[in-house]
Amino acid sequence: MPIQPHQLAALMREVEQEDPIDFADLPFPEDALRELVATHLCEMAGAMENFSTEDRLMTLLAVSAKLVLENLVLHVQLLRRHGLPVGDNVEALLSRLRKS
Repeated sequence: MPIQPHQLAALMREVEQEDPIDFADLPFPEDALRELVATHLCEMAGAMENFSTEDRLMTLLAVSAKLVLENLVLHVQLLRRHGLPVGDNVEALLSRLRKS
């Protein structure tokens, strides 16, 4: 049985305990945003029903990698906009890029 959006949203909340999301002052309820994203991802996973396990995994990894990259870019842009230094983890990643 495929994972349901409410189950994925619950897993998202668990992951956020270790790495909280700063929702700042967004005019949307946090749980509604989680449910929206969980529903979208469950629909995406359902559309891959006929994919091989390897292709499904590769596609989900590509989507995850794109989201992590997008998050990194937005994070650095916000810090620069406010004249704040990047954190040690981000600086380490950016240093690796500069060396490449």
